[in-house]
Amino acid sequence: MGRRRKGRDVSGWVIVDKPAGTGSTQVVNKVRWAFGAKKAGHAGTLDPDATGILAVALGEATKVIPLLTDALKAYEFGIAFGTATATDDASGAVIAESDARPDDAGLRAALPAFVGDIEQVPPQVSAVKVEGERAYDLAREGIEMDLVARPLYVESLDLLDRPDPDHATLRLVCGKGGYVRAIARDLGEALGTRAHVTHLRRIWSGPFTLDDAVTLDAIEAAAQTPGIDDLLTPIEAGLAHVPTALVAGQSVPRLANGNPVEVLRTDADFGDTVWAVHEGRALALGTYRAGFVHPTRVLNRDA
Repeated sequence: MGRRRKGRDVSGWVIVDKPAGTGSTQVVNKVRWAFGAKKAGHAGTLDPDATGILAVALGEATKVIPLLTDALKAYEFGIAFGTATATDDASGAVIAESDARPDDAGLRAALPAFVGDIEQVPPQVSAVKVEGERAYDLAREGIEMDLVARPLYVESLDLLDRPDPDHATLRLVCGKGGYVRAIARDLGEALGTRAHVTHLRRIWSGPFTLDDAVTLDAIEAAAQTPGIDDLLTPIEAGLAHVPTALVAGQSVPRLANGNPVEVLRTDADFGDTVWAVHEGRALALGTYRAGFVHPTRVLNRDA
């Protein structure tokens, strides 16, 4: 028999404004400890030097993580032109330099090539796996890898500010699996120069914005006290971007056992992912087909 996981059954989201210098896993571990939760996870890694939205799921909310991971996310980031680094950000050693600097018109003209369905080679220092090992571990050993390009959907890439010829601030909205550092690297090369990220902030992730976020200091101050649950956001908030499927009360027991049930009302199309709801509470995730929701993940609402 497996060892029973310690902690309390608490479910919901903790939307953290992650500070620089802290890894995503460290944040998850701190939130789990603060809430005394059995289960915790996050919906989309942020680099240690990056700041902004990190959605931490507790308990039954961990079942919603894939839907939030797939959602669009927005980043504001700075670029320094003229130098490439080993990490594609300011933390790495300089590996190449260029005296070329794009003008504003050239910079704006280069951005559309990075919008839509593109191919992106991850940074050498990234979490992708190479023969079972993380790329960042191999990079630390001095091993240079020939990483395979990966598809990325970019909804928009806009120039926000150009304080001087050496720097620019941009906003990126993209799907899952995007590396902002790779965007900066490739943009520099497309402009005939070199570039790296100077700072990066995730400003929204799916339905969550910085207005929803709390700081690690606030979490630590309330840790393991009755007031900690005041920092919890309901599971349903993480599903705001997913169609609902309203079900009747008599269907709830069947749904809880993983059986398809009739949908009273939905805006979903055939084959869409939906969340089944009764009296405002999410009961299951599933697929809508021919008037029924077919559950794929049942949410234990006693948690």
